Amino acid sequence: MLTAHELFGFMSPSLALEILTYAYETDKPLYRATLGAVAESRKLRPVFLERQPRPQRHAAMLATLARPALDMVASNLLRTWLLKKHKQMLADFLDSLGIAHQEGVVEDLPATIDEAKLRSAVEALITKYPPEAVAVYLHAFNEMNEVEWPGLRTMLDSDPRLQLGGAS
Repeated sequence: MLTAHELFGFMSPSLALEILTYAYETDKPLYRATLGAVAESRKLRPVFLERQPRPQRHAAMLATLARPALDMVASNLLRTWLLKKHKQMLADFLDSLGIAHQEGVVEDLPATIDEAKLRSAVEALITKYPPEAVAVYLHAFNEMNEVEWPGLRTMLDSDPRLQLGGAS
């Protein structure tokens, strides 16, 4: 299973930048918290990063987000991006599984899920949405929820369309 910081390490640099840029453009408090955590991790003052040109600052932030110490920060960034930008993808997945949700957010996941339904739901996501975004969502879904579905784990490990970088 890939943790949030590992997802940042394995996803394409363009997708990682898209996620960080999304926070920068739409959620200033999240972006500032992320910048502050990165600065603290690097033993810098946040103003040092703020004064850097944005491409340089974002490159440094993304490199740091791929470290284990920033897993919680990376997780918050991923959750926000998924819940705000890809709300429809989350809703489509849960709807196709027959799981009640509120705009892609679920209170209680079932302990088990029908394998055929799961395969069909994943296939529908892959055909409708950018494959890498689907892969990040499904890996995050598998890691961030208390319930683990063995069928999803198997798909994430074996389906090449759901692989991220060097992840297996």
